[in-house]
Amino acid sequence: MATSSGREVLVVEGREIAISNPGKVLFPEAKHTKLDLVRYYLAVAEGALRGAGGRPNMLVRYPNGVSGEFFYQKRAPDSRPPWIEVVSLRFPSGRSADEVVPRDAAALAWMANLACLELHPHPVRAEDLDHPDELRVDLDPVPGVEWPQVREVAAVARAVLQEFGLEGWPKTSGKRGMHIYVRIERRWTFDAVRRAALALAREIERRAPHLATSKWWKEERQGVFVDYNQNAKDRTIAAAYSVRPTPDARVSAPLAWDEVARCDPAEFTLRTMPARFAKLGDRHDGIDKAPCSLDKLLELSARQERDGLGDAPWPPQYKKAAGEPTRVQPSRRKPSSARKRS
Repeated sequence: MATSSGREVLVVEGREIAISNPGKVLFPEAKHTKLDLVRYYLAVAEGALRGAGGRPNMLVRYPNGVSGEFFYQKRAPDSRPPWIEVVSLRFPSGRSADEVVPRDAAALAWMANLACLELHPHPVRAEDLDHPDELRVDLDPVPGVEWPQVREVAAVARAVLQEFGLEGWPKTSGKRGMHIYVRIERRWTFDAVRRAALALAREIERRAPHLATSKWWKEERQGVFVDYNQNAKDRTIAAAYSVRPTPDARVSAPLAWDEVARCDPAEFTLRTMPARFAKLGDRHDGIDKAPCSLDKLLELSARQERDGLGDAPWPPQYKKAAGEPTRVQPSRRKPSSARKRS
């Protein structure tokens, strides 16, 4: 390690990473600096790369710390080392961008130097951008819903996944919710994976209607929203070990299932996670060993459609899909002509 005015140079896997303004405070309340962030990602690099490595990542940057403005950066900076890998993605809007693909700890350190707190990978590998290898179950509590209810819904989700031949890997979101990842075979398009996620969300709601919802419109939601649209193309969520922009610098913590019922998201922070990782290793070690099939979940989707449950609303920036219902929120819909005549 060498130092110079206003920067610190780390040697990571044989590469020199210059950390500019290493003492800059990114988390005023927790007093964590940019160098602390870099060291955190180096400490958990094996797990962080299992979640975000080999995938195109959108950069979420906080140049003035969590109390300042932040921005999403899809395009990799032009001024980057030649060893930083990028891959070109084409988005639903028709635009394209070269996004960063981290492969090693040095790449994570370089990203952290950009004040990129969060790791936001796409659910595809850089070698195959058209076929996701991950189904993402995002459990997002509506305002007022407490953590115990999120854990209850996670248990329901696990039961549904197991019934349909899928193995879920849970983690805290780093904020109020929980994520469950399922590694899948690279056989399906984004639309098919989203459709499977919608079927799963509806089944969770059917089994626990007082706890969970699959309703897209916020005015219709109650309990924990199972956000199926996180599986649409171009959507990303915080990866395992991603630091989150909270005052206490929480991180998205991979869990074993027997930890879900007793864990508290506040336990997992930039300060505490390295020791947990050193003691327990990566709780998601093994996630890539047995990719699952979506066949049974897509059969459920087909049955739901035969029963009258077609597509559900997409996010607003997407083109309207065939069979998609109106995107007007329920309280603003005009009555049908039939209802007008009655």
